Formats: sequence, C-alpha cells, structure tokens
Amino acid sequence: MAAFEIIFLGTCACDFSPRLKGDCKDRFDKDVRRSSSILMNGHILVDCGPHTPGSLAIAGAPLASVTDIFVTHLHDDHFDAENIGRIASAKEEKLRLWVREDAQFAPIANTEVVRMRIGQRYDARDGTAVTPLAANHTAYPQHFIFERGGKKVFYGLDGAWVLTDSFRAMRRQQFDLLILDGTVGDYDGDLRISEHNSIPMVRMLLKSFAAVGITGPSSQVYLSHLAPSLHRPHGETEEICGAFGAHVAYDGLKLTV
Repeated sequence: MAAFEIIFLGTCACDFSPRLKGDCKDRFDKDVRRSSSILMNGHILVDCGPHTPGSLAIAGAPLASVTDIFVTHLHDDHFDAENIGRIASAKEEKLRLWVREDAQFAPIANTEVVRMRIGQRYDARDGTAVTPLAANHTAYPQHFIFERGGKKVFYGLDGAWVLTDSFRAMRRQQFDLLILDGTVGDYDGDLRISEHNSIPMVRMLLKSFAAVGITGPSSQVYLSHLAPSLHRPHGETEEICGAFGAHVAYDGLKLTV
C-alpha cells in the first residue's frame, strides 16, 4: 500500500482563467489551472484557496472527509477563510488548521488551530509526521516535509530557491517526491525571482539537490503553482521540464508514493 496518495486539486498562481467560470467550471483541464492545493490520503489538505471546495467536488471528495489543512502562507489564493469555514462547518469534529506559529488571522468556527514552529517535527493523523521549514516568501510562509511509511514528500510552493537552514534540513534525506514552485516560465529577467522560482532556477536547484543527496535516481520532481501568463501551454512546458528530469503537475493529477 502506498504511503501517500496525492491528487492535485489546483496548480495555478493567481492569474486564473475566466474559463473557470465557463466550460471548465465543473471539470479539470491541464491548461486551466485552479488555486494551488493538494489532497493527501483522502483527508489532508495543503492549502485551501478560492477554488478548493469546487476542486474537492470534482475529485469526488466530500468536504467532511477533510480532517487537517496545512497552510503554506496566508495569501488569498492559498488561505481562503470563507472556504476553510465551509469545510469546517461540514464536520462534526473540529477541523485541524496547521499554520506557522506567528500567523495572524481572524478565528474560524469549528477549527482547532495548531501553531507550528519552524524545524519542529509534528505527528499528524494516520502516522504522518510533518516538519515545517522556512520559506522565502511573505505572509507567514512555510514549506513542509511529510513523512509516512518510510516515504518522504517535500512541498515547497511560493518561495524562491531554498533558504540556508531549510537546505541543511533537507540534505542527505533523499526525498521520494518533491513538489516545487514553478511560478515563472523558461526565461530570465523576471522581477518575481525574489520570491518565486523560474524554470532556469529549478534547473539549477535540481543539480544542487542531486549533489547533496536531496534527490536520487528514484526521486520524482513536479512543478506546481504555475502562472499561465508566464508559461507556454502545459504540453510544451512538460517537454521543457522533462529535458532536465522534472514534470509539470496539472489539476486532477494523481500520484502514489
């Protein structure tokens, strides 16, 4: 049995297509991306943005099945308080909401807020351990290491490069899956590189990851949080990234680890 069963509920930065209100309202499409989020093992969400409840419905996952939401940061496309409230209100028991220890936001009914200290390991449900790492972004950012059944997943959206302490925590661990920020396309000179990765940056990162044992021959690497206005269509972007051993996530993609 797989340690992690993952479905990408959304893979977009914040330049959402108007087609989400039209022909793609009730279906996934590789080139019409929703707010970035994943569902793990049917009950753990990472981020809950403006499209997450609709994405859960498309994926056939009831709102009440979500037990925990891990929040990467508090920007609106990742932290939609109203939608978190919708999920919480669908449940009898409290929804656990995992945020960075200093995150500030208004209370949300029927939630249990778990404040996470960077670098500290936490035990979540069903044998999953989670360690938050520092991220190069704003609005109380954090990346995550998820561990279960001897498998390791790194989730690092909304953040440029890898900060020094986070890099040290990751080295020689050899992750089975890395989900990396890929906001910017295959070109140089974009102003967003202070807080988001471009494809040239990911090329460089993966060489360093391999050099220090963060990745190995069996590691899978997927880019998410893509800005469609900064990228070529999905198929072309997948071809570009495949040339250096990475893949491009899309809404509805399912992975097992």
